[in-house]
Amino acid sequence: MHHLEQRQKITIMVAIIVAMLFSALNQTIVGTALPHIIADLGGMEYFSWVFTSYILAASIPAVVVGRLSDIYGRKPFILAGIGIFIIGSLLSGLARDIIELIVYRGVQGVGGGIIMATAFTAIGDLFAPRERGRWQGIMGAVFGLSSVFGPTLGGYIVDHWHWQWVFWVFTPVGVIAFGMIYALFPSVKKLEGHSIDYLGSVLLTATVVPMLLAFSWAGQRYAWSSPEILSLLATTLIALALFIVVENRAQSPILPLMLFTNSVFTVSNLIVFVMGASMFGSLMYLPLFLQGVMELSATLSGTLMMPMTVSLIIASIFGGHAMTRSGRYKNLAFFGLAVTAAGLYLLSTLGPESRLDVTLTYIVIVGLGLGIGMPIFNLTVQNAVDHGHLGIATATGQLFRQLGGTIGVALMGTLMSHHMHQALSARLGNLLTPDTMAQLPTQITNHLEDPQLLLNAGELAKVNGGLSPENQAVVGQIISAMRGALNEGMSQVFAASCIAMLLAVVMVLFLREVPLRTTLHRNPEVES
Repeated sequence: MHHLEQRQKITIMVAIIVAMLFSALNQTIVGTALPHIIADLGGMEYFSWVFTSYILAASIPAVVVGRLSDIYGRKPFILAGIGIFIIGSLLSGLARDIIELIVYRGVQGVGGGIIMATAFTAIGDLFAPRERGRWQGIMGAVFGLSSVFGPTLGGYIVDHWHWQWVFWVFTPVGVIAFGMIYALFPSVKKLEGHSIDYLGSVLLTATVVPMLLAFSWAGQRYAWSSPEILSLLATTLIALALFIVVENRAQSPILPLMLFTNSVFTVSNLIVFVMGASMFGSLMYLPLFLQGVMELSATLSGTLMMPMTVSLIIASIFGGHAMTRSGRYKNLAFFGLAVTAAGLYLLSTLGPESRLDVTLTYIVIVGLGLGIGMPIFNLTVQNAVDHGHLGIATATGQLFRQLGGTIGVALMGTLMSHHMHQALSARLGNLLTPDTMAQLPTQITNHLEDPQLLLNAGELAKVNGGLSPENQAVVGQIISAMRGALNEGMSQVFAASCIAMLLAVVMVLFLREVPLRTTLHRNPEVES
């Protein structure tokens, strides 16, 4: 599409950004509204599946469509992604119970995964790598904006309208994006001599889905050593071995393994994996720290998270323009990841008595580092491969980030629970005698190791009000011990995330820098 005029390219990018915003806002808006949805539909035990079904459904189509779009062009797939997402959104609003909602969220996930894979790849079709930096930064800013406005808007909708409108309110935006892309996005001819790798697609699905399920459930629904988790991990390993065999023999593999002989491609994806584990593994638990340890309200906790998102947006746009100006990325990647690691270390030093301004400063530092570092590796991968592999290379990076995030959240949750349990046992000591336990309400005794207990101040006050002064003092000591134990567990999470990010910083040193080219096709000096 290099023959298009600059004005046409910018118009197409506006359409793609609208599609991305439509998808991103629909993801971030659901979290705030979900308690109201559960209150209406029931099924609290399936709460997490509203998110898990989306993640699982989005993971595989991204890679499959990434490869197919290299053969058939991006246009039919991004249109299909938007269409499927609109259908999933409409159906989600019509869900009559939690199971239907989970299924329809899976439909949304399929559409969202396709949109993600094709949208970022389309930048590579329209612009040479030297020009892509600023657009990568803008696309990153779209996610930041959705993180800022989505939760707030979701809360407003459920407070003033019905929860169905959480899924329906942005449907017109999706329709507009569909129309713009249909009218503006050029069609391309199918590449001859390529067939669809059905067996590879099935084996890739059989590798990734059990892995995501295993790390989503381990330490939460099942023990790490349980037969369920071990079976899922064994399935992953067997499917992976078969996938490698099949892909080495396939005429048109769904994921060409020869891409991994390119050091820039391989190192970039490893960095993205480690970054995903560090970033999602820490940020997922940051609201728990703010509310459970620092005793902030959910509203104030959300307010503190917003400056991090704003700083991420600003840094993302700045980093993108810096790459476009210089044509280089290695020093910028090193700096961004190092700043993120420093911010995570500073978060590990916080405690119940930490000042809000200090906490906010540390959170903003993390946002600045992520804003600079995150968009870079999408570009390094695209710059390192032939244009014929642009779609699958971009989608592979997204898959590695998703895998890293899922595994990171699971491992960090296990780490937090382990250290919280140890700290709580040490802090309570001989306080909880059998006689004392018998006098305390079950709302306390049944949830001594559940940090969610600390987030419901109203319920705690209600329970405490019906106790004798002596038992109220005991409950106060228990809650204080739980906050201290949670703080120790969260400190370990932030410290581990810092170590993971430092590993990513070291890996950047092994990333070979190939100057961002000014043409759509790969430079001759890019070597494997």
